[in-house]
Amino acid sequence: MNYVGRFAPSPSGPLHAGSLLAALGSFLDAKHHRGRWLLRIDDLDLPRTVAGASDAIRRSLDCHGLHWDGAVVYQSSRTNAYAAALAELARRADLFYCTCSRQVLTAHDQLYPGTCREHRLPPSSPAALRVRVPEQEIRVVDLLQGESEWNLARTSGDFVIRRRDGLFAYHLAVVVDDAAAGVTHVVRGADLLDNTARQQYLQSLLQMSTPFYLHLPLLRGADGEKLSKQNHAPALQDAAASSNLVRALCRLGHQPPVELDDATPTVLLAWATEAWQRTAIPRMLTVADAATDRSTAALPIDTADDAAAT
Repeated sequence: MNYVGRFAPSPSGPLHAGSLLAALGSFLDAKHHRGRWLLRIDDLDLPRTVAGASDAIRRSLDCHGLHWDGAVVYQSSRTNAYAAALAELARRADLFYCTCSRQVLTAHDQLYPGTCREHRLPPSSPAALRVRVPEQEIRVVDLLQGESEWNLARTSGDFVIRRRDGLFAYHLAVVVDDAAAGVTHVVRGADLLDNTARQQYLQSLLQMSTPFYLHLPLLRGADGEKLSKQNHAPALQDAAASSNLVRALCRLGHQPPVELDDATPTVLLAWATEAWQRTAIPRMLTVADAATDRSTAALPIDTADDAAAT
């Protein structure tokens, strides 16, 4: 198999230490296996897109030596592909319109209660489009987190593939994009683990291959919250790229020799590419992040759903 990996940040802000961890893990897994590493900017959610963020993300990756292969792909330019996939789903699956608000989901602990499923509402605006899910187990095999079984009818319910605002939903777009790029391995943060069963279900409906998945441990701040743009995580200091990489490598279970502490990003990544072992990655990070040394930082992971998916 010719390995193809990818990093797919959303341009809702600059990269931070948590996103560097995900980028570095996916980069090293691809390069260790002599594969290609692609960059996709997930800018489909235009209301959350911050002006200049895409450029800042590319600059940070470049400063840290994380050079991607091929042209950058922007989701905002691929709406025709998503529309074609939606038409195929309409042929193969049971889709229905839904006018339920976020408050309805909150009241049911984010499990869609099926309110609009039997009403068979006609197309209206605003209305989301959901896909009906079966009462069956979906097996997810993760190269780090292990195997798990997910019953979508009990964990998420019928889920959105086109949003109320008319934008295509995260799950549909990511499945279509990964298939189009020939992605064989998806290495990303463990907060997206519970998205995987929904994406595998769409892959089966669209007759697309399922890539291998590896969900990395999350990085949290001193307040216990996952570092994220929404939580105002501080931007990476590109001028400190080497020290940023050393800390990220330590958190991924790959502590460079002390003599490499002052090495360039190119030298550090060359060492890490050869040293990379999936078995060395911790399944979760368990120590509060000091953010000033070579420690393996953070608190335990969770599997919170991606807000962009609803």
